[in-house]
Amino acid sequence: MDSVRADSYLVTGGCGYVGYRLACSLHKKGAKVVLFDTVPPKQGLPEDIVFVQGDIREYGHVEKAITGVDCVLHLASYGMSGREQLNRHLIEAVNIQGTENVLKACTELGVSRLVYTSTFNVVFGGQVIENGNESLPYLPLHLHPDHYSRTKSIAEMAVLKANGTALKDGSGVLRTCALRPAGIYGPGEQRHLPRIVSYIEKGIFRFVYGDPDSLVEFVHVDNLVSAHMLAAEALTSEKQHCSAGQAYFISDGRPVNNFEFFRPLVEGLGYSFPKVRLPVSLIYFFAFLTEMIHHLIGPLYNFQPLLTRTEVYKTGVTHYFSMAKAEQELGYEPQEYNLDEVVQWFRSRGHGKKSHSSTLGRLLRDILFVSALIAVALSFLPLVGS
Repeated sequence: MDSVRADSYLVTGGCGYVGYRLACSLHKKGAKVVLFDTVPPKQGLPEDIVFVQGDIREYGHVEKAITGVDCVLHLASYGMSGREQLNRHLIEAVNIQGTENVLKACTELGVSRLVYTSTFNVVFGGQVIENGNESLPYLPLHLHPDHYSRTKSIAEMAVLKANGTALKDGSGVLRTCALRPAGIYGPGEQRHLPRIVSYIEKGIFRFVYGDPDSLVEFVHVDNLVSAHMLAAEALTSEKQHCSAGQAYFISDGRPVNNFEFFRPLVEGLGYSFPKVRLPVSLIYFFAFLTEMIHHLIGPLYNFQPLLTRTEVYKTGVTHYFSMAKAEQELGYEPQEYNLDEVVQWFRSRGHGKKSHSSTLGRLLRDILFVSALIAVALSFLPLVGS
């Protein structure tokens, strides 16, 4: 990727897990890199990587960060998982208004390339998708079960529509593309994996759900970083702007059952893999009730839901996609990874089973948990004679 060395890049959300890793990879290639985020990175930065602190919802902040760069890699977003998914106002402000600010600044300041980090969810809303491709239509906005997916869809459409927009300085046009990654994993990932490990360690991970043959996809952080760099390069004249106006599904290319994917993590930390399997419909109903309770008491107590409805769909319903387009047009070649590094990362930080609770204790917890689920389900059945 020779073109990387001559260019300067802005990474929005640059202090997040993927953004920081992407910035370091670009830096190693000789690029000038600017990180834009609300908080500084937790890790140390090389001296010649610039950090600009700001809020993507504020156009002035975005304008300051974008000034002088050749390409924007727009990763900043909000509301991907957990209780964040229930904050509608902030999700819309960051994902829609923030993206509008980035697009405006690019055209005003003469930035000719923009790569947008989107999501599988722009086409997925709980329906089975097997080996889908980029010809699939966007899921109608009113069918999205969460604000994050809906706003990411709106933002992606705006980014792709902006492809070909004339730059105000007369230097050419803005060229854009979008990447739609699967669930992201890797050592040090801070959004999903710590939550999963906390459930395992608290004894909450006592069941799996859905068809054992259901398949989903994941993408290792380094494969996703590679896809971003390739997409940015494919927007250049040297590559005939081949990615301009296009969207690409990005994953490791190995569909797998969601819970089997995490089996090495569970067992690698010394815990037993659950044997109880529940139907998706029951867990979805439980997630719905949890969201309703959060809506009522969230302003007073912003608790972390065990699962949201979208998370149930994403983990329990088959949806995986072909990467033929990314391979052919971007030259994307995902490398093979597993969870060994992830297990080692958690173990090095003190995680893992340290003592065995009694068989009776485990049995009582299981009985209480299953009883609670049954009680919730039965509470919604009509009373006899009513």
